[in-house]
Amino acid sequence: MAWALITGASEGLGREFARLAAEDRHDLILTARRVDLLEVVAAEMRAEHGVAVEVIPADLAQQGEAARLWQVASAGREIKVLVNNAGLGSAGAFADPEDWAREYASVMVNVVSLTVLMKEAVTAMAAGSGGRVLNVASTAAFMPGPGMAVYHATKSYVLSLSEAVAHELRGSGVTVTALCPGATRTGFFRAADVEGGTMLQRLPMPPAEVVALKGWAAMKEGRRVAVTGVQNKLFAFLPRIAPKALVLRIAAQFLRRR
Repeated sequence: MAWALITGASEGLGREFARLAAEDRHDLILTARRVDLLEVVAAEMRAEHGVAVEVIPADLAQQGEAARLWQVASAGREIKVLVNNAGLGSAGAFADPEDWAREYASVMVNVVSLTVLMKEAVTAMAAGSGGRVLNVASTAAFMPGPGMAVYHATKSYVLSLSEAVAHELRGSGVTVTALCPGATRTGFFRAADVEGGTMLQRLPMPPAEVVALKGWAAMKEGRRVAVTGVQNKLFAFLPRIAPKALVLRIAAQFLRRR
């Protein structure tokens, strides 16, 4: 049986990726911190699609949790799809000491745990019958983000790592895709404390199911990078042609909290 491991699977994009994987007849391994929400998603997937579903709660902000997750998830299973969807962010000035715990957790989830899971996955996939990795980055990956400096930096890392490893794995039967959505209707901005920010007042936010579908299609096509939406593509292209000082001013304005 071919399994799909999806992190951050309890709601938002993760829940939609679980649905798409089940529709493609993958059995599912779902992980997040909230076991109660995971069990709801698992029950839906079993009832609607008849797939096997394993729930493995994990807090990927904790040291060693990603390695433990992979060890448990891969025991006796061939994981053909890894969706690194779990992500954290925090709004505020980098010099504010009150944000440090959330920023540290963001680095652990967005960088360290993603890297550990990706390393384990591509190693196993390359040694086996191939597979696909989908890393959820962001349009934040294309520019620095004053006001969300750590989050933007972590997503730049995800994009860079994904593109480099995708190139390394050409012809191996393993693909890596970085999905770079803009603002999406999920619980992320509420958790990051930017719900009332200027950005959210100005940018249209597509629903999670639309963004997930585009990302899933890009992964199946083996594309290295997928930026969803025309406006987001322009947003991603801007830093390539505009002076860095202008890019920083624009980003700071969009990320400013009211």
